[in-house]
Amino acid sequence: MTVTVPRQADSPDEPQKPAEDRRHMIRRRALTLLIIVLLIGVPAGYLVISANQSRESGKDKEEKYSATGLTPHWPSRVQRRIYQVTIPVPSYNVGYYETNNWRTSRLYVQFSTTDENLDAYLATMGLDRDDLKPDEITISARDQKITGWNFTSPGPWYGLIHHQKNPAPTHDVVVSMADPENPFVYVVSRTVP
Repeated sequence: MTVTVPRQADSPDEPQKPAEDRRHMIRRRALTLLIIVLLIGVPAGYLVISANQSRESGKDKEEKYSATGLTPHWPSRVQRRIYQVTIPVPSYNVGYYETNNWRTSRLYVQFSTTDENLDAYLATMGLDRDDLKPDEITISARDQKITGWNFTSPGPWYGLIHHQKNPAPTHDVVVSMADPENPFVYVVSRTVP
């Protein structure tokens, strides 16, 4: 058996609320709709924008790290600092490629520069032109294959190996003097983590 409670009547002393007119009802519903849009729509829009930016960033990183050869750009400043590769300004035809594994990390860099800047580049390693040995190809066949470098064209070619104590990187440098005014420099900087 259920018990029903009778409805309590309104107090005769309480003033009666006037019925809501149409204009007031429309204004109240519009305000409610605006609040719902702001509370739900703005965060949802932010999530959509954020997701698109994140996806674009991921695509850029994927493209960068899936490269399988020289990239026609300057390596980042961090890469140049870690591998101790200074590229003189002005330099042209700059390209780089980085490989990393648990044993050795390598940065491959190529650039064309002026005759004076070649001396400046060698000076950053504490070397000079006398350290370059004629007809010396110091970059291994393995490294040449990875980058697609080919040192069979007419030279003259010069090379050197700049050994440093770990953890500082070792540099294998080959210089093409086919155009003595604009030597082309190839560098493999390898470091052991």
